[in-house]
Amino acid sequence: MKLLKELKNAYVRNAEKTYNVITNMKSFKTTYIEEIKPKLQKKYGIKNAFSVPRIEKAVINIGLGEAVTNKKAIEHAQKQLEQIAGQKPVITKARKSIAAYKIRKGLPIGVKVTLRGKKMYYFIEKLIRVVLPRLRDFRGIKDSSVDQHGNLNIGFTEQTIFPEIEYDKIDKIRGLEVTIVTSSKNKEHGRELFSMLGIPFASDKQKI
Repeated sequence: MKLLKELKNAYVRNAEKTYNVITNMKSFKTTYIEEIKPKLQKKYGIKNAFSVPRIEKAVINIGLGEAVTNKKAIEHAQKQLEQIAGQKPVITKARKSIAAYKIRKGLPIGVKVTLRGKKMYYFIEKLIRVVLPRLRDFRGIKDSSVDQHGNLNIGFTEQTIFPEIEYDKIDKIRGLEVTIVTSSKNKEHGRELFSMLGIPFASDKQKI
């Protein structure tokens, strides 16, 4: 167990070093404006520049069914999500009662944060350049992760994949979901936008 913790912490330190280097590179926002946007506009023949697909927000969510019996779960998850996103999360509550799961309407069942602007680009850059490469046996994102509206949905089984989280300082392993919302009108445009940003899709690797 001690060795496992040391290995986890080593991964965190290496990721932080990597991220300190890549933050000196051209920002994602600049790359989008100067390179990606013109390519998308030309490829799809979009006349109005304001209609070119763009990233609108990033939503990170942690569901906490355990909060029904563990009152401190919300507090722990909120703190960890704030470390990951750099912004204080809001508590999500049950919209209706579910007797089978002992959930009452209004009961806190998760935490969520919505990022826009600089924080959004900062998070997406970290996600692509640091987090995804750290996934074990990672072979790319499935095309099905992009929905019909061009939004990307990725699920992570543990929060320790993010460099801000230290394995020996958390109460337990928790999964989280990331949704990157775009202004795309369809799946094709959204997928192309993510591909140009550097999201590695499994189907692209199979073509190589």
